[in-house]
Amino acid sequence: MSGGHRLGRRFGWLWGAYGTSALGTWLAFGALPLIAVQVLHAGPAEVAALSAAGAAVGAAVAVPLGPWVEFRRKRPVLIGMDLVRCAALLTVPVAFALGVLTFVQLLLVSVVVAAADITFRAASGAYLKTLLPAEDLLVANARFESTAWTTTIIGPPLGGAAIGLLGPVATVVADAVSYLLSALGIRAMGGPEPRPERREAARLRAGDLLDGWRYVLADATLRPLLFNAALFNGLVMAAGPLLTVLMLGRLGFAPWQYGLAFAVPSIGGLLGSRLARPLVTRFGQREVLVGAGALRALWPVGLAFLGPGTGGLLLVMGIEFGLILCCGVFNPVCATYRLERTPTDRVARTLSAWAVTTKASTALLTAVWGVLGAVLGPRTAIGLAGVLLLATPLLLPRRAAGDDSEREREREPEPGPEPAPNRA
Repeated sequence: MSGGHRLGRRFGWLWGAYGTSALGTWLAFGALPLIAVQVLHAGPAEVAALSAAGAAVGAAVAVPLGPWVEFRRKRPVLIGMDLVRCAALLTVPVAFALGVLTFVQLLLVSVVVAAADITFRAASGAYLKTLLPAEDLLVANARFESTAWTTTIIGPPLGGAAIGLLGPVATVVADAVSYLLSALGIRAMGGPEPRPERREAARLRAGDLLDGWRYVLADATLRPLLFNAALFNGLVMAAGPLLTVLMLGRLGFAPWQYGLAFAVPSIGGLLGSRLARPLVTRFGQREVLVGAGALRALWPVGLAFLGPGTGGLLLVMGIEFGLILCCGVFNPVCATYRLERTPTDRVARTLSAWAVTTKASTALLTAVWGVLGAVLGPRTAIGLAGVLLLATPLLLPRRAAGDDSEREREREPEPGPEPAPNRA
């Protein structure tokens, strides 16, 4: 256990399940687009649609699943979403073996996996809040963050080697198996789970679909954090494909150099996740949240000055290291703050709304920056994204968590019918 702080056997199973599925995801990173290109001979437009449309439609499909998850026991939902992802991914090798694989199937698999990802994250966050006391949430989220960056470092190189030896379909099988193992690990946790406020048979109300957004937008600190996350994540991800074109095309970096440029800096995520708790202990939660959130926005603009050769490679590695280090601190603190700020009976809806918003904004901004890259050139478009990122700290919360009266809403009963005599 990190730092010797024990969180119990049940959290250990949850953490192990998360690490297993995260490793499978990174082993298969880019596998579906690669299958589209190598097996189905898809063009650039189809590959772009597979990435952007799959995420956007998956986010839309996940909208009603947030409130649905809220009023159900979370552990069965986690197991179910793992099995859904496993089954969806296994259709790809089966169809490939039978010679009936199509682009439409890949698109549908992408949508199903994206929707299940959002639902799993919402349920896991809600489950974590009931599993651990409030004082342990930051430790838990830091461990998840550390695991995410660890799998980011080791997954793509192993996946690339597997693709070279066995083809991209093999990594899809590995990803599917990782979800099956995750489901088995969550099932092995055992133990009781609090019954949701409304019984499982309760009918989903139309108003439930927007409750997550209503709660976030009414909260003076969660609201700017959501806007910050949507804009920051969207701009960083939107510049990614353009950076790929710039490095592998005009600047002439070899594929291994490109992979190295993003694998090595992920060590910053490990370091940042380990620093998160000590920094919060010393400086306070809000100060670290705002400070790390502001510092992470300073780095990406430097990518506009990227040049060829060893100097360019060291520059991109240094920029990515600084960015990922700050994100490694910010992410677990933000995730903990969000859980602490949200009442238990609203966590699933809030996290679902949050994930849907960030995924939709990322899909939109990626499409916009694709057009800008074609019109202005990749370097100019990357620089524009970096300049806009410099403004994102203005969206960070300006007051401490306990300074407003909105916490009083946590004590108010949720509107709706009286209950009958019930997280990525």
